[in-house]
Amino acid sequence: MRHGITSMGDALKEFMNKSRLKPRLTEVRIQENWEQLMGRTISRYTEQIQLIDGKLLITTTVAPLKQELSYSKDRIIKLVNEMLGEPAVREVVIK
Repeated sequence: MRHGITSMGDALKEFMNKSRLKPRLTEVRIQENWEQLMGRTISRYTEQIQLIDGKLLITTTVAPLKQELSYSKDRIIKLVNEMLGEPAVREVVIK
């Protein structure tokens, strides 16, 4: 890279990091990778996943799954943040 010249990839990363779209794009990445992260069964019974101000909101109507997810909050935070490559999730809320 020459002085004053930035690669297209670096320019896009910088733009996305400063963009208001970043939280929404992060949420979409989590939704797209949810089955890989948590498995097919959990994914099938998860109704909604939202990321709001560092809180990952997981919605399900299956009581045993709510209980299991409640016990796995630390693991979920770790898995999601590793997948994203950044500490975007600080808390998990099960609804």
